[in-house]
Amino acid sequence: MNQERLLHILKAPHVSEKSSYGSEANRQYVFEVQNSANKTEIKKAIEALFNVKVNSIRVCNMKGKTKRFGRTLGRQQDWKKAYVTLAAGSEIDLHENA
Repeated sequence: MNQERLLHILKAPHVSEKSSYGSEANRQYVFEVQNSANKTEIKKAIEALFNVKVNSIRVCNMKGKTKRFGRTLGRQQDWKKAYVTLAAGSEIDLHENA
């Protein structure tokens, strides 16, 4: 697998109430990923970037919302998110530079 592709698979961490509760309770983190990425690519990207051991990954395709822009209706893009569960003893610090 191309090293450059691994760097572009993860777009951003998805921070919400639900994702922060999962990270505290179950060592589970949520990331926004490319629509074309699969589970094995996501696993390799996270293990390479954060130096952690990944137990499992669940992927969810999110549909873009319909929004109104003045008189016209528009639609946001579809996106994919990945729920990543880490092995015991592994941790990702998302607020490292904050």
